[in-house]
Amino acid sequence: MELGVYTFGEVTGAISPGERVRDLIEEIALADEVGLDVFGVGEHHRPDFAVSSPAVVLAAGAARTERIRLTSAVSVISSDDPVRVFQDFAELDLISGGRAEIMAGRGSFIESFPLFGFDLEDYDDLFAEKLQLLLRIRAGEHVTWSGRHRAPIDGLGVYPRPQQDPIPVWVAVGGNPQSVVRAGVLGLPMALAIIGGQPERFAPFVELHRRAAEEAGHPRLPLSINSHGLIADTSQKAAELAFPAFKAMMDRIGRERGWPPDDPRAVRRLEDPARRGLRGQPAGGRREDPLPARGLRARPRAAAVQRRHAPARRPDALDRALRDRGRPRGARGGGAPHRRDPSPA
Repeated sequence: MELGVYTFGEVTGAISPGERVRDLIEEIALADEVGLDVFGVGEHHRPDFAVSSPAVVLAAGAARTERIRLTSAVSVISSDDPVRVFQDFAELDLISGGRAEIMAGRGSFIESFPLFGFDLEDYDDLFAEKLQLLLRIRAGEHVTWSGRHRAPIDGLGVYPRPQQDPIPVWVAVGGNPQSVVRAGVLGLPMALAIIGGQPERFAPFVELHRRAAEEAGHPRLPLSINSHGLIADTSQKAAELAFPAFKAMMDRIGRERGWPPDDPRAVRRLEDPARRGLRGQPAGGRREDPLPARGLRARPRAAAVQRRHAPARRPDALDRALRDRGRPRGARGGGAPHRRDPSPA
């Protein structure tokens, strides 16, 4: 299993977009320093998120890191050009030394569709067609292709090519069975978003993905589980830290989509330790347990996309990384430098 963090680069409070992006690059460096396996950045075209181009931010993070894998979370390929998406992440792959991944999704926000001139009536067709083109480009440098939503390509080369061959492509799914089956049939790993509800309710999607891949003749595929979470010393502290910002975000989105605001009683419910777990139950009988980290990725050990480095390095890595955060590398003290382990785990 791999552990990682995905973020949308939310802009909250008095922080500016520039400050948020610079903090985000520091977070990527810290994640690499303490031994996380993957860092993902989402794409949005709204004032409350600072990142519209994940590849640009991840490339800045690649220059500050040595081991951690870097992925979009997600790239909204429905409203983008798959040629450009591939080129951007191929460039990221070269900068990072083969650590880039693409997580392709349709997006839960719609701002990018009118912004780039696409009709929401074509929401699913756009994704299906552009995913096929992205995979076609990944399969070979010279592409011949035609479709409904983009000008045809007649035997043209797409460059640069990534260091990884093939560069990993995941399909992000939020609960649509058609998307689950599509990922399985195409032999693509699935990133399953659990935004709300009990994890057990999503088990049928995992089984559907597995069966679709099996029936299409593919081996067992990697699976990524992605959910909100915050780690603190206790679940009570985590709830106190996380809930105000989470409620403000959900209420703002709710006003746009017609949801009622969160019930104020939710705050009081978080004061009850029995209601602060992933399933509303205290884990292992403990009164206060940390919440699960955001961005858990489970992969079978024999998966096609294997880990490229060994797990966590030194027991003092977290303390040292927190102490040195934001300081120039030359001014950082203590500990030996990381070295890349060339053999996959």
